[in-house]
Amino acid sequence: MTVTIRPADRSDIEALAELIEEIERFYGSTEIQPLEERRSQVEEALFGSPPLACALLVEDEVGALVGLAAYSFLWPAAGSSHSLFLKELYVRDTLRRQGVGARLMGELRSLAAARPGCSRVEWMTDRDNPGARDFYKSLGFTEFDGKVVYRVETGTT
Repeated sequence: MTVTIRPADRSDIEALAELIEEIERFYGSTEIQPLEERRSQVEEALFGSPPLACALLVEDEVGALVGLAAYSFLWPAAGSSHSLFLKELYVRDTLRRQGVGARLMGELRSLAAARPGCSRVEWMTDRDNPGARDFYKSLGFTEFDGKVVYRVETGTT
């Protein structure tokens, strides 16, 4: 199957809002935001002023959205440099194990390398997600045990 990887644009808001529902269900969520609320949040996150995030999208040969890599730049990283932080990597199950995720990771590394002052790409996965952990290991990445993640809910969605 042939796919295209490209940056998100405003015309993708509807399809991204729909893909986010698929991602939420993949992670086991049963309480899904209404579509209009998801649309609004996608628009604000990717195209607000300033944008909160960026996304690379994967389209299949008929133009359907079948995957994404959502990321942001964080500062500081090493010294005064910054990093590309991958928040979400998702490929529809029909395309998994066909190199699409590896291509997305390669694109992210290229974006980081091309950006002056960007010293690294970072991401997380759940300890109880052996598929993701095996995927990253297959690409030659090693797990970093140096951080503990904290989270507090703000009460907003």
